[in-house]
Amino acid sequence: MASTATATAASPAFTFSASTFQKLHPAEYFRKFVSQGVRPDGRLLNGFRPTTVHHGVITTANGSAMVRIGGTTVVCGVKAEVAEPRLDAPDQGYLVPNVDLSPISSSAFRPGPPSEQAQVISEALHRVLKESNVLDLKDLCIEEGKAVWSLWVDVVCVSYDGNIYDAALTSVMAALGNVRIRSPTYEEGIVKVSGAEDLSDDNSFTLKLARTLASATFALFDTNLVALADPNFAEESVSQGRITITLDEAGQICALSKIGAGASSPALLRQCIGQARERAQELRQLMKQ
Repeated sequence: MASTATATAASPAFTFSASTFQKLHPAEYFRKFVSQGVRPDGRLLNGFRPTTVHHGVITTANGSAMVRIGGTTVVCGVKAEVAEPRLDAPDQGYLVPNVDLSPISSSAFRPGPPSEQAQVISEALHRVLKESNVLDLKDLCIEEGKAVWSLWVDVVCVSYDGNIYDAALTSVMAALGNVRIRSPTYEEGIVKVSGAEDLSDDNSFTLKLARTLASATFALFDTNLVALADPNFAEESVSQGRITITLDEAGQICALSKIGAGASSPALLRQCIGQARERAQELRQLMKQ
């Protein structure tokens, strides 16, 4: 009995590799890093992932852009089509954003109808673009009460690793800034658009954007609600909520949304707004390049 007890006491404790521990106890795994002021990918708590913006990536679209934020990549294309105006807005066109979270971008998404997350992001984009008056829809009027331009703004996620809203909004703003539409003529109920010549300032027009929006998202982690800037997918999975702040070029807050978690302190909110203003300036510089 004594030898058995001794052998049991001397037996080593179970040990796990870091990857195994992360799978078994993801929240505790992140907590050990966050308590040291860093994250598993090496970033500080307020660190954003490398970001790139490329314009004109779709030659068949009227405007396009590709945005990469860390492991998240989205492509946005803008297509202009002639449509009939609404009866209550005969001199206004349409601006219709749509987000597609494709199954090829992540195993978290399934084929079929748009997921709830995709619909929520599409609606959030539509609301912030409309309420911020980014584009005067009267500029899209061809003939009042007869014909207007409808801008279909399609965002496709080709690689997903968290923070899809920031990537989507950045791609939308970059693509809208890249739009060029041939100047139409309206004669006897017919809209004519010439496609013979190369695009120039004489036969086409660009969009006059009243504001350039940019956003920053923060994941709220742990009971103390530590803010993690630009969360990746793994960080989103263990977070208690998220805060997204959208600002214009003057630093004015156009939208602020909070999902999940309990009440956040005013100090934490001020911290996020300050970081969001810096991030927004960085994104606008990338969109101008």
